[in-house]
Amino acid sequence: MTEGIPIEIAGLTKRFGSVTAVDDLTFTVEPGRVTGFLGPNGAGKTTTLRLLLGLERPTAGTATIGDARYRDLRRPLETVGAALDAAFHPGRTARAHLRVMAAAAGIRAHRVDEVLELVGMREFAQRRVGGFSLGMRQRLALATTLLGDPRVLVLDEPVNGLDPEGIKWIRGFLRGLAQEGRTVLVSSHLLSEVQQSVDDVVIISRGRLVRSGSLSDLELDASPRTVIDSPDRLRLASALDQAGLEYTEGRNGLIVSESDPAVVGHAAFVGGVEVSALHRLKSGLEESFLALVNGGGE
Repeated sequence: MTEGIPIEIAGLTKRFGSVTAVDDLTFTVEPGRVTGFLGPNGAGKTTTLRLLLGLERPTAGTATIGDARYRDLRRPLETVGAALDAAFHPGRTARAHLRVMAAAAGIRAHRVDEVLELVGMREFAQRRVGGFSLGMRQRLALATTLLGDPRVLVLDEPVNGLDPEGIKWIRGFLRGLAQEGRTVLVSSHLLSEVQQSVDDVVIISRGRLVRSGSLSDLELDASPRTVIDSPDRLRLASALDQAGLEYTEGRNGLIVSESDPAVVGHAAFVGGVEVSALHRLKSGLEESFLALVNGGGE
């Protein structure tokens, strides 16, 4: 079992001129668990990860791995494996890329073949990266993060570009790393991409924390709701307001905090609104996530 190292984010703020990208974030990522770092595109996830890895300086607050900032780690690649905006020389083979990275970090050369085996790329070791699919580049990026056998993994959108088989593989792989006692932080803009692999969630919107806790707690909060839509959403929203029904805007209509579609449909009827969709959500988890990020808070 690997000794766990937590990630601690405390009062973290980053401003770019008049724009606040990260706003007073505080949360902890625990060892032995996979934590999903979630939020829509532009929520501040990547900026937060860059602050954690010392690629940006915070305006205020701290981001530490254990008790240390990334820049103060003596052998950073043996503590943290991170994949953010991975870049590869298209003319190098996968093995050559990993050998260059290992040599630069003072990591033994035979570790290269070990990580190629771990991520299922041994047969592609001599192929040039320029011919790789996006999914294969994702695997190579993951192999790079594992070179130092780190106790902390920080991965930005790791399932992007993977086919269903690849997504299933990486879910099991990340969970296996967590079961060894490692700290695993995975960012995504979609809960559906990571919900089968994460234990905890940290959800941000507009740079601010809107939810932090276990996935099971979020599932408990996903109470039944009703989706309704109309060619005239403005009139529909007005009808729901008149009926005193609370709602948020989802991908396929308005999501109403009412489990009985008949009640919602009656509100539309009273308001004289044409309805194009009306149904109860079978699972409200993804919609609860969308309501959190669209509302910017609880």
